[in-house]
Amino acid sequence: MDLLTIGAFSRASRLSPKALRLYDSLGLLTPAHVDEVSGYRFYRPDQLEQARLVAWLRRLGMPLARIGAVCDLARDAPDQAAQQVAAYWAETEAELAARRALANHLISYLSREEPVMPGTHPALAIRYAARSDIGRLRDRNQDTAYAGRRLLAVADGMGTGGDQASAAVIEALKPLEGVLPAGSLLNAMEDAVRQAGAAVRDLAAADPGTGSTLTAMLWSGSQLALVHVGDTRAYLLRDGELFQITHDHSVVQALLDEGKITPEEAESHPQRSLLLQAIDGGASAEPDVSLHDARAGDRYLLCSDGLTAVVPAGAIRDTLAAPGDPEQAVGRLIDLANQAGGPDNIACVVAEVVEPRP
Repeated sequence: MDLLTIGAFSRASRLSPKALRLYDSLGLLTPAHVDEVSGYRFYRPDQLEQARLVAWLRRLGMPLARIGAVCDLARDAPDQAAQQVAAYWAETEAELAARRALANHLISYLSREEPVMPGTHPALAIRYAARSDIGRLRDRNQDTAYAGRRLLAVADGMGTGGDQASAAVIEALKPLEGVLPAGSLLNAMEDAVRQAGAAVRDLAAADPGTGSTLTAMLWSGSQLALVHVGDTRAYLLRDGELFQITHDHSVVQALLDEGKITPEEAESHPQRSLLLQAIDGGASAEPDVSLHDARAGDRYLLCSDGLTAVVPAGAIRDTLAAPGDPEQAVGRLIDLANQAGGPDNIACVVAEVVEPRP
């Protein structure tokens, strides 16, 4: 079989030589032959189909690590590959919806108009439950979980003063339970994170290395404002599908985003616990903030990595989708983590969006 030079293969696949070299280094598209003297790459014509698949998935915005998984499935299980693409696109649409809500808020704010939050959506209500558990192996619980009329939050402490740090972070957010104008939600959340940072700073001064992650949501009656720092997470269960709506601020997540490791490698990576951002009393944390439209029937989960590190996403989805109230869902999730060994503290908050009672 005649081989194509990298230039000819580039033109046929519509991938640049630079991209082809990157995909070779990542194992996504390995040349059929590399000249030992010049290092020049050659490809088989039958590799064009995979090259075009890679190009299409990149145009879709899929991270390189996930592209590798789809390409592996495409060879032997194309139906499963299609499911992976569908799942990625569902996650992308959920993220886009959150960004659209934030864009609408900013447009209204900059136009000096009333934000389009409360008046354009029917009022809804939430039922909620929160619980933290020490797990099976730790000698103390450094996770804090909170659920109130408006505020939902989890914090995962670290360092010798981690239990105090996570409690201080949640305490700094509790004033958000008061009445706030809808247009002030995001600003109020960011201000609360700064106040939490000040509280942790005092603890860290006496105990270096002390800090906490934070994932919190503030209910407005039709939308949820989300703030996130670290590797605690928020999930949305909607129409039977589970979406992760936060992005971990961790070394391993950064490596995944860059395509340098696979999801399988991430599960056992030696740096999986290292964070890029936390509320630790040092430089001010830059939280992710977003707005999310609520629908009746939605279920939100906020949790620490004591759950997500040992319980697969499919089991979390099935548990949230099962009959029962939020209190029962929280109990089942913590039981699952402990049944999987309970190597860390576990914090869970579950909130269900419901139609208000007449």
